Amino acid sequence: MSTLPRRAFLRHAAAAAPAPFVLRSAALGAEGRPAPSDRITLGMIGVGSMGLRHVHGFLQEPDCQILSICDADAARRRAAAEVVNKQYGNAHCRQVRDFRDAIADPGLHALVISVPDHWHAAASIPAVQAGKDIYGEKPLALTIAEGRAMVEAVRRAGVVWQMGSWQRSTAHFRIACELVRNGRIGKLTRVEVGLPISPTCGPEPPMPVPEGFDYDLWLGPAPWAPYTEKRCHWNFRWILDYSGGQVTDTGAHDIDTAHWGMGADGTGPAEVEGKGEFPDGLWNVATRYHFTCRYASGVVMDVASSDRFRGGTRWIGGKGWVHVDRGRMDASPKSLLKERIGPDEIHLASPAEGHRQGHRRNFLDCVKTRAVPITPIEIGQRSITVAHLGNIAMRLGRRIRWDPAREEIIGDPDAARMLRRPLREPWHYG
Repeated sequence: MSTLPRRAFLRHAAAAAPAPFVLRSAALGAEGRPAPSDRITLGMIGVGSMGLRHVHGFLQEPDCQILSICDADAARRRAAAEVVNKQYGNAHCRQVRDFRDAIADPGLHALVISVPDHWHAAASIPAVQAGKDIYGEKPLALTIAEGRAMVEAVRRAGVVWQMGSWQRSTAHFRIACELVRNGRIGKLTRVEVGLPISPTCGPEPPMPVPEGFDYDLWLGPAPWAPYTEKRCHWNFRWILDYSGGQVTDTGAHDIDTAHWGMGADGTGPAEVEGKGEFPDGLWNVATRYHFTCRYASGVVMDVASSDRFRGGTRWIGGKGWVHVDRGRMDASPKSLLKERIGPDEIHLASPAEGHRQGHRRNFLDCVKTRAVPITPIEIGQRSITVAHLGNIAMRLGRRIRWDPAREEIIGDPDAARMLRRPLREPWHYG
């Protein structure tokens, strides 16, 4: 779990969860907001592209307070802390290099974790063991095994976990799924998910590590590799040691939407097969790809790069189709766009829909009420499993048979070994 001695870390974690905290009003910003005792205190772990967006987003919510910024890159820590301090009109935001210090901070109710995929399990499992509520970025984990370990840790700890799959908090995505779930396109037979083409990059020379960047900590549980600029930060998602390319990045959103409309949040495919182009070079994820998932219900989901399918999610039934992406909803026949869902039909959750920070707002509300958020961790595990299985099938070049109840690959030991990856010492997640 860390280089900190295990017993010492767990003592800190156990103390952090129930400990009362006292904060002066002056440390928490401008007046006209809820009293300090009524605010949710947040620590931000990872403040790159998505993490910094979360900083700006949560700063708009008066009933929470960002107290801590954590990142392995000092330049990113400083930039994010300056944003927080400017908003609150003080200089109280703490800057932390090591995520373990944020986890052990008794003054934090919750953590927003926006680190690269290879860090999700190793950072979040000790956080939930410490009793922290989590807003966790998608995709849930680097592997299916890591994701399941995260789900079980959240279940045992009883904390709130909101996946960053924010499309579920957006009206036109919900409406599209309700049309499908209520039979407006007839019996669902096929789903098409179109995702972007991943970029390429050839070999890159080793470079000096920038001052203030703890590169060894950034690598963490991933295999050691020499530093080069295009390996880190945004570009981690194009390298299989750290992520799964657009299949897991954008796929975490659009496959999740597909499952929502299919009513498949608690299951997964029975078979997956496909082909992908995996280039040589520093960036080695699939660039162009197409894999097919067959569900026990008889529904077939095809996931492919944008040279084959329009981006977004399309459900196809016996009476028509519905398509949704971040820009709009479309349908055939067009009359479906005017349909209204009746009071006795299926209505999907939209607890903070229409709020300027709908998905983040839902998380904060659930921290207060202890309700289940709109995208809990189990849903994140089920949707990203499809993407992971697609990558495994394409890398091996053969059909994968999958048992979604047991989360096991059937009859293929080599493929089954790809459900998990070894972690570099001394890191682990169990």
